[in-house]
Amino acid sequence: MIEKRPFGRTGHDSTVTLFGGAAFMNGATQAQADATLDVLLKYGINHIDTAPRYGDSELRIGPWMREHRNHFFLATKTGQRDYQSARDEIRRSLDRQQVDHVDLLQLHSMAHPDDWDQVFGAQGALEAVVEAREEGLTRFIGIAGHSWTIAAMHKRSLEQFDFDSVLMPLNFLMADNERYRKSFEAVVAMCKQRNVAVQTIKSIARGPWGITEKNRDTWYQPFEEQADIDRAIHWVMGRGDVFINTAGDRDLLPKILDAANRFEQRPDDEVMRELLAERSVTPIFGIAT
Repeated sequence: MIEKRPFGRTGHDSTVTLFGGAAFMNGATQAQADATLDVLLKYGINHIDTAPRYGDSELRIGPWMREHRNHFFLATKTGQRDYQSARDEIRRSLDRQQVDHVDLLQLHSMAHPDDWDQVFGAQGALEAVVEAREEGLTRFIGIAGHSWTIAAMHKRSLEQFDFDSVLMPLNFLMADNERYRKSFEAVVAMCKQRNVAVQTIKSIARGPWGITEKNRDTWYQPFEEQADIDRAIHWVMGRGDVFINTAGDRDLLPKILDAANRFEQRPDDEVMRELLAERSVTPIFGIAT
């Protein structure tokens, strides 16, 4: 079974690989979703991360919760920026998932300074999220985002509010960028001091689709060969201090979980550089500055 680690200060031991509900974004049927649940149970996955922006993901997860709510640490997000819209979306998410509360409610895609100002300002979405915690609709509060600048933005957010988790990208290519690496490690250091869980995304990203025909339900081109996925997943797992949200493609999920299940040691940098060269890996967020 896949290793479990304390998910920050929540008191929950989550599997190192968390199920990313974006896998249900692009028209998954309920039968396909139910088959995915079987894969999660096979590998002992006990943490689901979804969001209203992931199409029908919350609707597909809802029927599971009638039988398996106690098995999963359940996380969702709100992408709304003002208080009222966020308040409404939070309650709609609970209805869609057929639950009376989630374990973690996250502010979604918090990379742009204008969004940050609105969310953290008067009548901003953060007020709705805090209210949800006070009313028992969520137990914990997190913040999530993408892009080269998100680690720096998360540091600013943590200085403003005592979040229970953060979510940001991590793969070898991004960590090889000095500016991103320093910002990422600064956030991790702050999170360790506060016992805040650190989630990562884009671990198996290979590059943008470009002229390559899109054949996966991910907005970026992912690694597809098991050996490549092994190296990418094992490199992130080998840190020992972060979680991995699985990629948004149902067919790749068993390969990702199989890699995590077989983890023994972290590949060294030379091995990872060989992977970048062999697969012509390029940034998915454009060129870092």
